[in-house]
Amino acid sequence: MVSISAAPPWNVQRLPRADGRVFLVTGGNAGIGYFVAEQLSATGATVVLGSRNPAKAEAAMASIRTRVPGSRVRAVRLDLADLSSLETAVESLDAERLDAAVHNAGIALDDPPREETGDGHELMFGTNHLGHFALTRWLMPLLSAAPAARVVTMGSFAAKSERLDLDDLQSRRDYRPKRAYGRSKLAQMYFGVELDRRLRAAGSSVASIVVHPGGALDSLTPSRPPVHVRTTGARLSAAPAALLVQGKHAGAWPAVRAVLDPAVRGGQLWGPRVFGLRGEPRREPVWNHLADPSIAARLWDASRDLTGADLNTISG
Repeated sequence: MVSISAAPPWNVQRLPRADGRVFLVTGGNAGIGYFVAEQLSATGATVVLGSRNPAKAEAAMASIRTRVPGSRVRAVRLDLADLSSLETAVESLDAERLDAAVHNAGIALDDPPREETGDGHELMFGTNHLGHFALTRWLMPLLSAAPAARVVTMGSFAAKSERLDLDDLQSRRDYRPKRAYGRSKLAQMYFGVELDRRLRAAGSSVASIVVHPGGALDSLTPSRPPVHVRTTGARLSAAPAALLVQGKHAGAWPAVRAVLDPAVRGGQLWGPRVFGLRGEPRREPVWNHLADPSIAARLWDASRDLTGADLNTISG
């Protein structure tokens, strides 16, 4: 009898090789996105940083090359708040296929007033959700050209306690920055779940996975100068918080696993192991409110109308 050995347990420190594959990480120049890019670069893949700031992208690439000698990393100019620029940004990828897109970039506003993109959308909803929604439309031909591509959407634990107001997606009537941010991330997560549902219905080889980083603090994040520098004072003051949350390097782990692990399936939700806040990545049940297909479908239709992106093309 021939014995079949099981796949080894997932190890965040020993990632599988991904030579020859191409990954895009939006917002890969800073924060969690930087660490997603750094960790994926160590697999031998080509990693493309999508960034609206060329100087920050150059700094991030220099840091990755220092940490990962021989890494294949490059950048494209990507401004998710400018919907009209996205087709050109995708063309500048200059790739025949894309094996994964990590929808990570996001804006968080701490204080009023409410701001809008050039297209007239509330800035966080317009960038975090609508920008990625429209970007996916342009990426789909490249994703479909890969044998088993993945769209990985970076949600937020902050979205767990939020609910969408489908009659006020742009927060015109009642704008509260933290709530608007949480709802923009919840909209992203709805999109990730609904995208997979539609891809499966169309028989597509592309899968969509939703992840979240748990609690990820700068003060618990190792230094990557000049991208991020953690002072001794910040490290010491944050030590008690490490019992509950983690740094952004660990916040990247669910997304990295969703890109690389063949056991991960479309439509799943992945987050940190310990209370959804810290630890190695694990699959968790899709949140009850996130599993409502009627809300996801209404959001999809509204997003299509707001962006003008014909997302029927991604399902076929």
